Amino acid sequence: MTAHAASPLSRRTRQLGHLDMPGGGQVVVRDGFAYVGHMKPPYGTSIVDVSDPKNPRLASRIMLPDEASHTHKVRVVGDLMITNVEENNRHLRRKGGNIPAAEAALAAELGRPPADAEIAARIGVDPGDIPYLRKALKESYRDGGFKVWDISDRAAPRELCHVRTHGFGVHRFHADERYAYISTEMEGYVGNILVVYDLADPARPEEVSRWWLPGQHVAGGETPTWRGYSNRLHHAMRCGNELWASVWQAGMRVIDASDIRNLRTIGAYDYHPAIPEPTHTVMPFENLIGGRRYAAAIDEEHAHVHGRLRAFMWILDVTDLSAIRAVSTFAIGELDSPFSGRPGRFGAHQFRERLDGTLVYAAWFAGGLRIVDARNPAEPEEVGFFIPEPASADGAPQTNDVDVDEEGLIYLIDRDRGFHVVAFDRP
Repeated sequence: MTAHAASPLSRRTRQLGHLDMPGGGQVVVRDGFAYVGHMKPPYGTSIVDVSDPKNPRLASRIMLPDEASHTHKVRVVGDLMITNVEENNRHLRRKGGNIPAAEAALAAELGRPPADAEIAARIGVDPGDIPYLRKALKESYRDGGFKVWDISDRAAPRELCHVRTHGFGVHRFHADERYAYISTEMEGYVGNILVVYDLADPARPEEVSRWWLPGQHVAGGETPTWRGYSNRLHHAMRCGNELWASVWQAGMRVIDASDIRNLRTIGAYDYHPAIPEPTHTVMPFENLIGGRRYAAAIDEEHAHVHGRLRAFMWILDVTDLSAIRAVSTFAIGELDSPFSGRPGRFGAHQFRERLDGTLVYAAWFAGGLRIVDARNPAEPEEVGFFIPEPASADGAPQTNDVDVDEEGLIYLIDRDRGFHVVAFDRP
């Protein structure tokens, strides 16, 4: 693209501020502070004072006591902060459960005890991972869940409670003034489901309801029609009296939440398996466009295979929830980033979780920030972009999440390292 040749790292954007910090999974900006959940222990959650956006400074940081968990997601409602607690390295550790069966099968085939390299090849890990996974098999993880914090003093967050759920714990989630919409593993279910907690007493959250895909509740007699954990809740966003749920390789669902104790599915759309990447986030635009209701959905580039489509963004007509249909997509090519050929992910991941206008602010891993205008839903148009410089000379940026403050300033975090404050000159 000629615009990229003239200005390969930005269009209608400029960096105002930067903070060197460990990689993050989510950023939320409220009232002059940015809250960052970090990807890896020992870093838990950082609170950044952005009252001077040109000079962001660390106000406080919660450190983790060990390597067992990460707390890479965060929500803030007033003086309450909620953080997830999820097993660190959960995808790799789950593969460790396949070691005993692989070892037995290989021993029968080979007539001798298999080497670690042979076991690793059978279960799809590196040979150096086998000792770590053997150790993990002997350990139990019981801390998965979420924590609620009093942040009335941003310099000194105070833990109010730690709610333990089950299994690997809590992934991404949503919260409002009354409820937390938690995506978590629970006993008796396969994969993450939705559990709604009442935060009326934030020190003692109470479960009020659950929602899951038919087939997940194996303890209740249901049988999955899919393999493994491919169909599960990623997270659900509260939009009025609805919850908009991304359900990974099962696409999306819309849930009636007018009775919070009796959640029911009222809409569904699934473009898998033809589209290989999983559905990460979906939510409607707050206002009608041209008299119709539209939503944006974005997929996560998770395990790209050469020759298959990379993750991209969808615009959906959701005027009739019984007949949701895709009207357009937005994607970028590898030539749109000078860092696309380097190690790391390239495709889409996430967008700012509020669609109060027609602009979608999307985090695109090595593609940086892409700003897309959906005022014409059939032809979404990129109106700006910002690609951060990578943290290392031979690496690629891994723009992971984005939020926008009340003044329109954009806040980006990198999955590996970095925090950026960006101004956007609207066309």
